[in-house]
Amino acid sequence: MGGLRDLARKHTGRRGAWREADEAEAPAPEPSECWLCRRPLGTRVEWHHPLPKSRGGRETVPVHPICHRAIHASFTNTDLERHAEAGLSLASHPDLGPFLRWIAGKPPDFHAPTRRAR
Repeated sequence: MGGLRDLARKHTGRRGAWREADEAEAPAPEPSECWLCRRPLGTRVEWHHPLPKSRGGRETVPVHPICHRAIHASFTNTDLERHAEAGLSLASHPDLGPFLRWIAGKPPDFHAPTRRAR
């Protein structure tokens, strides 16, 4: 038996690649700004899939809760997929312009009810 050291090994996800679990890992950098509005993040952070999970998206980006609600109130998953595939920023979309101008001066932890676009 190899002892406790063998139990502390961790698979890295690559074929046959193992590393010791007690190796020093560089901590992931804390997100500093919202992906949508570019304001500093507050205490509550939500994670948004620019390409929806239902369309094969895996990457997530940090957003304010109010910005996350605004995205999903304005766009369907199909719309989000089209923007992601075209490499277009959601912030440039005319439906979000008024929201982004309004939210620009608010504090990072500001939250208000979000209404669906008509």
